[in-house]
Amino acid sequence: MISPYSLTRPGGVQGQVIGLSQRLRAHGHEVTVLGPVGEGETLPQGVGEHFVIGRPTALRSNGSVAPVALWPTASARVERFVRTGGFDVVHVHEPLAPMAAYGLVLRAPLPMVGTYHRAGVSRWVPVLKPLASLVGRRMQIRVAVSEAARRTGLRAGGGEFEVLFNGVDMERFESADPVRDEEGRPAVVFLGRHEERKGLSVLLDAFAMVERPAVLWVAGDGPGSEVQRRRYPESDRVRWLGVLSDEEVASRLAGADILCAPSLHGESFGMVVLEGMAAACTVVASDIEGYRSAAGGHAELVPPGDAGALARALGVALADAVEGSGRSAPEARKESLEYARNWSMDTLAERYVDVYRRAIEAYPGRGGTRG
Repeated sequence: MISPYSLTRPGGVQGQVIGLSQRLRAHGHEVTVLGPVGEGETLPQGVGEHFVIGRPTALRSNGSVAPVALWPTASARVERFVRTGGFDVVHVHEPLAPMAAYGLVLRAPLPMVGTYHRAGVSRWVPVLKPLASLVGRRMQIRVAVSEAARRTGLRAGGGEFEVLFNGVDMERFESADPVRDEEGRPAVVFLGRHEERKGLSVLLDAFAMVERPAVLWVAGDGPGSEVQRRRYPESDRVRWLGVLSDEEVASRLAGADILCAPSLHGESFGMVVLEGMAAACTVVASDIEGYRSAAGGHAELVPPGDAGALARALGVALADAVEGSGRSAPEARKESLEYARNWSMDTLAERYVDVYRRAIEAYPGRGGTRG
């Protein structure tokens, strides 16, 4: 299983790679994860068997910064390791991203499955389109995590796509030890990189308009952290948590009342929305395609970038939390959890096993050596 993004940096694709590999192992399959790793950085728990393809370099992409291995030597390492590893199938995540899978352009040494995650084409995608298109043609099956990701894949390389979804690790949230506000106030939590497209500045402005007693927990970091912390310093109402481990994220969500996802654009799939639901939070999010699709009518959606509308939605959600009609209501909690289970990582792993089998059957010459 190949990740083009650094395995040591938080990210949606990396989370899916690690989470899916864990569930596949739990189902009895052998998985080796390939990806860049920063020098001196510690791999997160759950990576398991892995192979380092090189060091990551920051590349601006889709309003964010992607830590990818840009040197051709990374592509050569991947191709050699895949060709000689005795595997049955290779699963490439985000084939559009350089350079991890580009060594597989000339030939496909194994049955290949590609999962396309991104929504929107960055300025470097047209430059690399010929290579990305060739990689795509080597694949037996191409999967997109959403309709938005499918459209991006079509624009970048064409071909046929199956649409699955990203998986949420239900067990991580159901077993979490909740962390609550020391003063017993309802808590709103933000999870994400501190960059413009994630909408943190909009949330901070909106929360300043909310008059109800509450606390905002801001997790993560990024290029916008310093500016936003100057605008809204640490206080009784705004707590800056920094980068959290997966376990800490689960505990904060389990203890929060509201998960707010105020992104402005560029979200192909609302993973954070599903994680909020898995922890039985009320979800307030921007009305963008990725979040709308993931929410399925179970979240309060507001126009992106509208701080006033976001403040009003947060006020209503906080009132519900205090009055007992929000997350504390048994029926609301049950409905949220049942919806999230439809998107569980276990379910996704089962779907991918079927995809792998079909890819092996479609591969010229057929026949892997490891099960």
